[in-house]
Amino acid sequence: MEIKIQPIVTEKATQLTEKLNRYTFRVSLDANKYQIKDLVEKLYGVKVVNVNTLIVRAKNKSRYTKSGLLRGTKSGYKKAIVTLAEGQNIDFYSNI
Repeated sequence: MEIKIQPIVTEKATQLTEKLNRYTFRVSLDANKYQIKDLVEKLYGVKVVNVNTLIVRAKNKSRYTKSGLLRGTKSGYKKAIVTLAEGQNIDFYSNI
């Protein structure tokens, strides 16, 4: 089983990082907290203190076009909020 992890860089996630040293990631639906903790520690070389997970539900979307109303859904995903030890940080922009 391969776990996919992708950082979420939004205004709200950046505020969490600056105030509470928490980083937000989009992860695979079947990943658990222990797997997420191990993966973040291996990828970024930091000490993880806590991992909180939540599932973002799918949303209904609709749009009006010339041919009529188009309806669909935006897919749901699992989000992980990782708290790091004091004095440690992750630099997402170093690889650019």
